[in-house]
Amino acid sequence: KLILLDSLLQEKHWPLRQNSRFPIQAPQHSLRKRPRKANRMGKANSKLGPEVLSDLRANTEFSDQEIQDWYKGFQKDCPSGKLSLQEFIQMYGNIFPTGDASKFSGHVFRTFDANGDGTIDFREFLCALSVTSRGKLDQKLKWAFSMYDLDGDGFITRQEMLEIVSSIYKMVGTQMKLPEDESTPAKRTDKIFEQMDKNKDGRLSVEEFLEGAQKDHSIVRLLQCDTTTSP
Repeated sequence: KLILLDSLLQEKHWPLRQNSRFPIQAPQHSLRKRPRKANRMGKANSKLGPEVLSDLRANTEFSDQEIQDWYKGFQKDCPSGKLSLQEFIQMYGNIFPTGDASKFSGHVFRTFDANGDGTIDFREFLCALSVTSRGKLDQKLKWAFSMYDLDGDGFITRQEMLEIVSSIYKMVGTQMKLPEDESTPAKRTDKIFEQMDKNKDGRLSVEEFLEGAQKDHSIVRLLQCDTTTSP
């Protein structure tokens, strides 16, 4: 099973269609028992307005009908129009029940939350989903780079890489079956830097990251959680 780091939210993990909902298992207080509120995308259960639809069409790879279907599903589980960190962590916990997804999902949440307000609105959600599920390789890698670059300074340090890799290992838990030289987060991080850090300065620029991942598929595998040793 291949669990892509930069596409954990691909459409296969969100089997949303017009008559289905997000795979968020609502707790007893239930997301769906909250009062439905209007939000800037329009009133609950309404379709997106033409201006918003035009914006999303221009900034995602989804068709108009797909955008409307995603919006309908988003409203069902997020009637406030916002997805909170706790709801996001809960979703990942449901996808990876045997591990601890809290750390990694927090990093993904930060990357989705484009305006940094502590929530994910529908536009942020769909734009990020478009990249991770339908974007070109370089778009996905740039998105992944922004997640690894914890302090946003344009470089990935060894410590930042270790933080993300450690969170992945905790999340997938016993699903991981790895060779000895990737058996710990530190070993995997060392292996990534050995192959990517061309100038040996202890940090990865976006150019090194993109060039390394695009030229060498083994590096792409290292940046993913590949639980098999075969291609």
